[in-house]
Amino acid sequence: MKLLSLLLCVFILSAVCAAEEAEYWDWKGSKLYSEKNYAEALKSFEKAVSQDANYTIGWINRGNAQKALKDYNGSIQSYSRALQLDPENSAAWLAIADAYIGLKDFSNALVAANKAKEADPANKKNWLRTGNVLMSQGDYPVALAEYDGALAIDRQDKDALYKKGVSLMALGKASDAVSLFDQVLTLDPNHKLSLNAKGLALEVEGKYTDALASYDAALQIDPAFSQALNNKMHVLLALKKQSEAMKIFAML
Repeated sequence: MKLLSLLLCVFILSAVCAAEEAEYWDWKGSKLYSEKNYAEALKSFEKAVSQDANYTIGWINRGNAQKALKDYNGSIQSYSRALQLDPENSAAWLAIADAYIGLKDFSNALVAANKAKEADPANKKNWLRTGNVLMSQGDYPVALAEYDGALAIDRQDKDALYKKGVSLMALGKASDAVSLFDQVLTLDPNHKLSLNAKGLALEVEGKYTDALASYDAALQIDPAFSQALNNKMHVLLALKKQSEAMKIFAML
């Protein structure tokens, strides 16, 4: 009986030590990951899960490092292992959605994004990711509902406002889109993507002078912003300012 108790104590201590070792290697890997040293981070995360095969966060972090190294298939295997341990882990579902997006597999990405949202509907990131996948598939009406879901959680989320505006533009609702881009710019006057998108929406409405002002504002923030430069060139042509347009053409 005494021998059995001793063996049980050794077993418990061994498990505790393994867990502590896993946490150490995960901490070290996270530090390396924050420094963008993804290859060395991956080695640390692999040591973490080798110490404790049931260490869910270790598998997620391993997948994140693989994804950063563009090993999307490998990352999916790591996230899948985490989901075997915790099928309702929203972070793992969200991460696996991103990996499928990296593979341009939008069908599986949408399944994973919806799983993340089901697991944690209070997390606006889950609504955003689902909306982004739907937008990439051209399903703008359904994407709008997802962005509305994110905005119901945080009505000042710049990404949701911007993406909703882009979706509205795709559906031919330029005026409504301008209103949303203006909301983003009220929150962040240096949001160059919204300035560029606002210019496009104004251009669609035939407001070329206002569109030009919006592109110029975007270029003041980032003079090398190629989308804004290209759009400015086209609006200059619409305004019959060929000479100015050709100067930009020579830069592109």
